[in-house]
Amino acid sequence: MEAQENQIALPLRSHTILGVCEAIGEDFGFNPVFLRIPFAASVIYSPMLAFGVYFALGVVVLGSRLLFPRAEATIADTSHEQPVAANEQREFAKAA
Repeated sequence: MEAQENQIALPLRSHTILGVCEAIGEDFGFNPVFLRIPFAASVIYSPMLAFGVYFALGVVVLGSRLLFPRAEATIADTSHEQPVAANEQREFAKAA
């Protein structure tokens, strides 16, 4: 089975503003909600500072994505493999 992900640019996704928190979460491997909540709380405290930091981080993320693009995943040619039924018994090689 070949799985292809539809990669939509972060700013164009429906659940993001500019995708800054999500991009940082993807890069460092954690849930972006852990950044979104402090940013939302900081908007209440100081909106100008919060938006300034958000847009500054957006510039950093944009720069990092332009300078260090993701390596494209190569899709292995699996046309020679036969599909396997879900209930089919398989024999595995012994480990030792």
